[in-house]
Amino acid sequence: MSDLPLIVFDVNETLLDLETMALTFERIFDDKSAMRLWFANFIMYSAALTVAGQYVPFTDIGAAVMKMLADTRGITIGDADRQELTEKFSTMPPHPEVPAALRKLRSAGFRLFTLTDNLLEVQTRQLEQGGIVDLFERRFSADGVRRHKPAPEAYAYVENELQVKPSQICLIACHTWDILGAVAAGWDGALIRRAGNDVLGVGPQPQIVGDDLNDVADQLIARHVTKQPARR
Repeated sequence: MSDLPLIVFDVNETLLDLETMALTFERIFDDKSAMRLWFANFIMYSAALTVAGQYVPFTDIGAAVMKMLADTRGITIGDADRQELTEKFSTMPPHPEVPAALRKLRSAGFRLFTLTDNLLEVQTRQLEQGGIVDLFERRFSADGVRRHKPAPEAYAYVENELQVKPSQICLIACHTWDILGAVAAGWDGALIRRAGNDVLGVGPQPQIVGDDLNDVADQLIARHVTKQPARR
């Protein structure tokens, strides 16, 4: 079992259901696509700031992008709206299959960790609210190295903290940009095809692709866990 890769999880959307925020965005922006537009721009500007050598905490970027989108549409976001969105982001529930799939991986001998761009206190609250915080041995934030994913420094931070080689880690995420960064850094990658997410036909590729976390967990177990010989 000591040869099993360490499993590191992305959190937002990979483990937690981002779609639970959609109704609030639709109410504020009167647009069903507003949440997805916000999140796509959130990730884009997080990466842009990182490439530009500027560090801004993840939640601050999210708030700035939301205001920018509102300004382009002539919408004023009130304090109550901001508070509601902050609360929704901090209390997103896990996808239905996630708790059992995490326990399945732990039972198979895998050690589980997280790496997210969220501040540590934000992801801790998210995972506590979701009832799954105790399933992870340790939680990491890109804030620890002040470089958001998919910058190589974010993945190297985890390697250094755990004192392991890149080849000993597998990232599970539903975002191709995150998998791309991890595989480029020497990690294995397992992509979950959540809604709107799929394989990109260029660049570093995931070793595993599944329809949900249970599917990915089964593939990891089949790939890495040695089957015990049948008892006579």
